[in-house]
Amino acid sequence: MREYPYIWNYLPLVLQTLFALGIALGMVGISYLVGKHKNSRTKAGAYECGMDPIGDARGRFTVRFYLVAMLFILFDVEAVFMLPWAVIYRRLPHLTGSRLFGFWEMLVYLGFVAVGLFYVWKKGILDWANDKGDL
Repeated sequence: MREYPYIWNYLPLVLQTLFALGIALGMVGISYLVGKHKNSRTKAGAYECGMDPIGDARGRFTVRFYLVAMLFILFDVEAVFMLPWAVIYRRLPHLTGSRLFGFWEMLVYLGFVAVGLFYVWKKGILDWANDKGDL
């Protein structure tokens, strides 16, 4: 049996990357060659959710906007932690040695998230009806 250099183990990864890059560039190139190129004022204009943009794009936002963004990140991270936990949930008793350790661990984590949600709710950050700052 002939032994190859270790770097050859990366050959499938390099081939897959080159293949994906080739497909991406090929699709862009074909769409450029086949597609219509009609430039118009409407096509070159800014588009935002079907509404004409009004005012400066560098306007000020209320603090509530950033708080909601941080809340989104918080609950997004919650999903990132829960998915791997859910995938290995059945193997947790073998990994930890305790039958319910994984369950109680996630329950405590969700308790912390629930306390954070309750705090945000009581502060009124999620009450958009009273927010007149962005109008």
